[in-house]
Amino acid sequence: MRSGGNSWYDRVNVSALSGEVRRSILNALKDKLGYTGTCEALGIAKSSLSRYLSGEREVPEKVVKEALKHLSESEFENLVSGWDRLRALGIVKEDGTIDYGLALKIIALASRDEYLKNALLKFVVREFKEEVRKMLGLSFAGVKLEWDEGFEVFLTERKRRRKVRDRETLKYYKSLFEKHLQGKELSEELIDYVVNHPNKWLRNVFRHYIQYLYFKRRISPEAFGWMMEIVPSRSYRLDVRPYTISWEEVRRTFSFLRERHVIYYAIYRVMLESGARFTHVLKMIEAWNPGEVVEIPGLALPTRRLVVFKDMGFCRYYLGLRSYGKPCEWVYFSLESLRLLEGFAPRHINRHQVRKYARRNGLLLPKYMRKVAWRIMVKSLGREVARFLQSRFGELRVSEARYEDLLSEADDVYPKYLKSLFSLQFKSNPLLGSNGGGRRAL
Repeated sequence: MRSGGNSWYDRVNVSALSGEVRRSILNALKDKLGYTGTCEALGIAKSSLSRYLSGEREVPEKVVKEALKHLSESEFENLVSGWDRLRALGIVKEDGTIDYGLALKIIALASRDEYLKNALLKFVVREFKEEVRKMLGLSFAGVKLEWDEGFEVFLTERKRRRKVRDRETLKYYKSLFEKHLQGKELSEELIDYVVNHPNKWLRNVFRHYIQYLYFKRRISPEAFGWMMEIVPSRSYRLDVRPYTISWEEVRRTFSFLRERHVIYYAIYRVMLESGARFTHVLKMIEAWNPGEVVEIPGLALPTRRLVVFKDMGFCRYYLGLRSYGKPCEWVYFSLESLRLLEGFAPRHINRHQVRKYARRNGLLLPKYMRKVAWRIMVKSLGREVARFLQSRFGELRVSEARYEDLLSEADDVYPKYLKSLFSLQFKSNPLLGSNGGGRRAL
């Protein structure tokens, strides 16, 4: 498979994988997700999986491609590597010597295989970075790192990919830069310091600055490419991380906030009712303008930002974030939450202060509200509407023609989700008072 995708598995030439390796991939996925989970993830029947694993049937390429999406790159490399396989092929002899002819032929294959080329480059840069630097004649002596207005403009306006639009993020980046990088000379020692620093966000700030230096022509293309490869971006673990959110934790969090912090309580409530991301809810509150009339891009559909359905007990606010890092079109919430928001919006709220408050008092962090909402939405409304409500358009692949249908469908069924929230029974409902009865104020 040769694809223009950005994920590691898009570069894997699945057709080159042997039947043994394909079965090993399915076995690894089965060990990771379980038999039933593997079948659901791959969209195949249990009988088909059994035949694939036993070797009765050859594992199709499309099944392998889907399986790779659920494995990490390191897990895949562990499956396809192994000295015993090299010995079997004659590349490594019994005495440990190497058949250079065969080894060089395999290296030459990198020119025809995207994944092999990428893996080879990463290995060379990681293991022989000093030799690579000398071969390329990389030099950046005398370059000092200084946070200035030009760098801020670059971050917010000139970056080619995601621009840093959030002022809290910009403020955080600046504090990291001034603490760890300000005034230091660009060197291999500084690069090693950044790579090994426990705060992985420092990598992102450093990579942004390297792009800025390249943009200003203060470093060569070779130096730029080498540093961007040596300093990885902040990594995100994609393996399964089980985290059980008990209803008791949800109940305690809402009960605590309802009694002690009405603003944070309103934020948590909107997150649970809408399934929106924490940062998106804060953006909505900061830019609160319910009477503004806007036009939805691509649909020529004028609407007020806030549409209230009094007879159905809810409203929706058009946030319309599309160019932002992660999209958020609509934020749905109850009329009671609207009453709470009207008591203090518009207002800027520092997200770090909310998180600190939650940690200090042993509450669920804001990000978990979206996870809780997702579980309930899927059960009560189905995946398609749940994805639309949470603006998971990458999973939904909404077309403009389908957009209006889903908007109407979401309006029709959203009260069912609110009803599910209010009818949940566990000690006492987190959206209700301690006695769990009636639709009282949260």
